[in-house]
This record gives sequence, structure tokens and C-alpha cells, in this order.
Amino acid sequence: MPTPHGDARITIHRARNPAAGAVTVLLSHGAGGGVEAVDLGAVATGLPDSGVDVVLVEQPWRVAGRRLAPVPSVLDEAFVAVIGELAPTRPFVVGGRSAGARVACRTATAVGASGVLALAFPLRPPGAASRPDRPDRSGELIGAGVSTLVIQGERDPFGGPGDLPAAAHISVFGVPGADHGFAVRVRDGGAQARHDGLARAVEQTARWVWRTVSRTDVGNS
Repeated sequence: MPTPHGDARITIHRARNPAAGAVTVLLSHGAGGGVEAVDLGAVATGLPDSGVDVVLVEQPWRVAGRRLAPVPSVLDEAFVAVIGELAPTRPFVVGGRSAGARVACRTATAVGASGVLALAFPLRPPGAASRPDRPDRSGELIGAGVSTLVIQGERDPFGGPGDLPAAAHISVFGVPGADHGFAVRVRDGGAQARHDGLARAVEQTARWVWRTVSRTDVGNS
């Protein structure tokens, strides 16, 4: 799919029940990996059971095989271009993991999204809690301007659930024992605990998506 910065790639996971086609969630990946991330996979395979189409967006830099992500403005422009090409006419939610969550927060209002799904939002670099002179990225979450759900690992070194900003439009779901990639230590339950935690996060996400869309529909009626 063409963008001003090269071709992006999309993968669509269609809803699997009679309510299919009612809402779409578009998600992009982080700066350190692609759409194969475990949390993106959990959402992409789980939400279709709740009547939600999920579109995974692979940024042009990944499609081209480059190892380093470009500057935020380039990521934003490419994501906006993909949404413009897809031209969703029904209610939709934007989101992503880590850097992709930041992109969604910065572009949600511009593209007309009903909400933002932020997976592993990178509030601040690891270790920055001891540096109060370094600003965090809470302004991006607050500035999203639409209903926002943050799915955050409780051991995320970029900021845990309790570190995220409080605002009326922001909801937070913490995944027990999980780090930034949602891995859980063996002593805390390991792979099974990660699977269970992400499954509960997907259930929470499905409920939030439908509530968000319902509120949008009421506001537009």
C-alpha cells in the first residue's frame, strides 16, 4: 500500500461472527520489531471473535528491510496515508504497540478515529524515573483527544500502569508480571501466565471497543 515514505503492508484479520464488519481496529508495530509481536498477535486473533476486524499495519521502513525506525513525523505520515487509502467508512479505532501506540495517539483526531488502543505505551526510557528533568510522553496520551485504553505490563521498565497519567478519557489495564514485551518470568508463571494475561487483556479490549463505538454513535446521532 503506497505512502509518501514507501510501501506499507497490511494484514487483515476478519471478524468471525454474525456481527462482522461493525468496527475496525487498525494497529501498527513498535520501533524494535514488526507485526509479529505477541501482543499484536493476541489482539489480531482474539478480537475477531467479538465481531471486530483487525488490520495490522507494517510501516514502510520494516517492509523495506531497514533496521532503524525513522523520525516520528515520518511514522505518522505513513500511518495516516494507510488509513486514507483504506478509507474506513464505519467506526474505527487506531492503535499499536510501543512506538505504534505513540503514532496512534498523535494521529487519532486527524484521521477521525473513535478511540486509541495503546499496547505497552513507552512512557519514558528505562531508568528515566530517576531523572525528573527528563520529560515523559504522558502528553501524547492526554492529547489523543479520544477514548484511550492502555494495556500495560506491570513490570514494564518504560512505565507501569501506576505511572500512566490520569485523565477522563484514559483507561488502563495492567497485565500481571509482564514486561514491555509482555513476557512473564518463570517464577511468576512464565508463558502460561503471559497467555492468560493477554487473553484477559483482549477480553477487556473487546468490551472497551464496543463501548467506545456506542458512545461515538450516540454522539453522532
